[in-house]
Amino acid sequence: MAKILLDTHILLWALSGSKRLTAEAREMILDPDNEIYISIVSPWEVEIKHDKYPDRMTLGSEQLLDYCSMAGYSRLSIRPRHIAMLPSLRETIHKDPFDRMLICQAKAEDMILMTHDTRIASYGEDCVMQV
Repeated sequence: MAKILLDTHILLWALSGSKRLTAEAREMILDPDNEIYISIVSPWEVEIKHDKYPDRMTLGSEQLLDYCSMAGYSRLSIRPRHIAMLPSLRETIHKDPFDRMLICQAKAEDMILMTHDTRIASYGEDCVMQV
């Protein structure tokens, strides 16, 4: 059994059944033995993009959260120990605070952060799984 935290792209691909999601990732997400989590930063990020680019991000945060509930994904709030993990990142690869928080949450909660983002993977953290 694994606890898997989905990066926002992976989350959106999983919910939409996108072909961009690898077979390995799909199997892990659908495996009933695994616990699938979404960070509260994902709907936050989606809402920002929806507000800024409604033609490209047609989904808003409330609809995303509804879909996540229907899929059985658990929500992970931001906790003080997640914030305290920020200095533990080996380096700051880029300035996206959402990506950095996802890494910190995965580290603090002993989860696998499933991502497609090479920038997240380039942090070299053991908790990151690039698919």
